[in-house]
Amino acid sequence: MADTTIKVDPAVRDRLQELARDRGLSMRDLLTELAGATPTKEELAARYAETKAYVEEHFLGRPYTDEDEKAGEALWAAVASGRIGEIQ
Repeated sequence: MADTTIKVDPAVRDRLQELARDRGLSMRDLLTELAGATPTKEELAARYAETKAYVEEHFLGRPYTDEDEKAGEALWAAVASGRIGEIQ
């Protein structure tokens, strides 16, 4: 495999080296891991569509609406802020 140089600020390089060291990886392996784990906009859109279809079929039994999204966001905000406890 041929190497390619990526030019970044020294602070970014140092941060990448620190992250790689903390994980016991080479910088090459860290960047490979980061690139593989970071979805593109298209991948995120596909994931959203698949999740929406699953929720509609298995939980709602109807189309997912803007009201459902707002209710879910409000619920998540309440959980994240600690206003309500664990959901079962």
